[in-house]
Amino acid sequence: MIDDTVLVVGAGPVGILNALGLARAGIPVTVLDRADDVVMAPRAAVYHWAVLEGLDRLGVYEKAAARGFLKQDYEYRAHRTGERVRFGLEPLDGIVARPYNLHLGQGDLVRLALEELAAHDSATVLWQHTVVGVAQDESGVTVAVDAPGGRRELRAGWLIGADGAHSAVRRALGIEFEGFTWPERFVATNVRYPFQQHGFAQTSFVCDDVYGAVIAKLDESPGGGLWRYTYCEDVALPEEAILDRMPGFFAAVLPDLDGFELVEHAPYRMHQRCATRFRDGRVLLAGDAAHVTNPAGGLGLTGGLFDTFVLQEALAAVIRGEADGSVLDAYARERRRVFLEMVNPAATAIKKMIFHSSDPQQLERDMAGLRRLATDREALIERLMVTKAMETKSLIGAW
Repeated sequence: MIDDTVLVVGAGPVGILNALGLARAGIPVTVLDRADDVVMAPRAAVYHWAVLEGLDRLGVYEKAAARGFLKQDYEYRAHRTGERVRFGLEPLDGIVARPYNLHLGQGDLVRLALEELAAHDSATVLWQHTVVGVAQDESGVTVAVDAPGGRRELRAGWLIGADGAHSAVRRALGIEFEGFTWPERFVATNVRYPFQQHGFAQTSFVCDDVYGAVIAKLDESPGGGLWRYTYCEDVALPEEAILDRMPGFFAAVLPDLDGFELVEHAPYRMHQRCATRFRDGRVLLAGDAAHVTNPAGGLGLTGGLFDTFVLQEALAAVIRGEADGSVLDAYARERRRVFLEMVNPAATAIKKMIFHSSDPQQLERDMAGLRRLATDREALIERLMVTKAMETKSLIGAW
C-alpha cells in the first residue's frame, strides 16, 4: 500500500517545511525539485512575527533565529518630501509571545529545514527531477519526471504542489491561475552598505513612483552586514541593461555610495494571481503554486507559511485516519478565501503606496495614516495584528 506516502514538488520553504511536518508525523515523504541544489538568489527574507509560532512548532525557529536576527523597527520615507515616519513592534510586548520579525534569507531557511529533514529516515529529497506529467486515480498519484537517469515515474498516495508561480503540477492538472501580471519588473539586490549609519531603519520603505524601494537588513555580519534593496522599473526596459541603470536608483536614494558593494541581483516579474482551486482529488496546492502576490509587504511568503502550517497537519491526520478528507476541502477553501479577501488586497495596497506615489494628495493621506501609527499605540497594535488574521487555525482541533 502506498496511500500513506506523499510526494512534494518544490524544495522552497513551503515544500520543505510541508515535508518536514509530514516526516515529523511519521509520514513517508519524497521531495522533488528541478534545481540541483537550494536556490540562494535574492528572494523573500522577512518573516512576520505572526508566523514564528508555526516555525517553532515545526522545530526550526531556534536555528532560524540563531542564523538570522530579530528586529522590531520600521521606517517609511516619502522620497520627494524627505518626511520620515518610524514605529516598531514594541507595543506587542506582553501581548504576543514573539513581538518581533525574523530576518533570514529564504535559502538559508530552506537549508536549515533540510538539516532537520535529514534526521528522518522516511524523508528523501531528489534534486534535478523536473515534473512533466501528473496523473491520479482513486488510490494515488503518479508523477512523471525527467531525471539525471532519464524519464521515470514516481507513485504516492498524495501530492503537494509547492513548485512556485509557474507550477508544473498546477499546469498538468489544468487549474487556471486567475489574476494579472504587473507591468513592472522588480529588481532584488543583495548589497553591503552602512544603511544604519545613514539613519535607515532595519526595514525601510521608500515611497516614490520612480525610486520606490524596500530596504531590509539580512544579517549582522561585520562591515555593516548584508542588506536587501529591492526597487521597481518598467518591464519594457531591456533586462540585459539592468546593471547600467542600477547606480541611478541607488544614487537617488542614498546620501552617498561610499562603501557600497553590490553582491548579487535578481530581476523578476510580479503577479497578483490565485488558482481557481487548491485541491484536485489527491493533489493539494500550496504557496506560490496556489497564489502569488507582489512581495512589497512580505505577504507572499507569509501566506505560503500559513498554508504550510495547516496543510501538513491536516494531510497527516487524514493519512493516519484521524480525520476524513473533508479537512483538505476546508484547507483548500479557507486558504483561497484568505488570499482573495485579505492577502491580495493588502499586498496590492502596499505596492501602490511604495511604488506608485505620484499623486501628492494620496501620498499625504498615506503618510497621515502612518503618522497616526507612530503616535497611537492602539491603532498600531490593530495594524500589526493584521498578519495574524491571515492565519488559519488547526483544522483538526489541536497539535
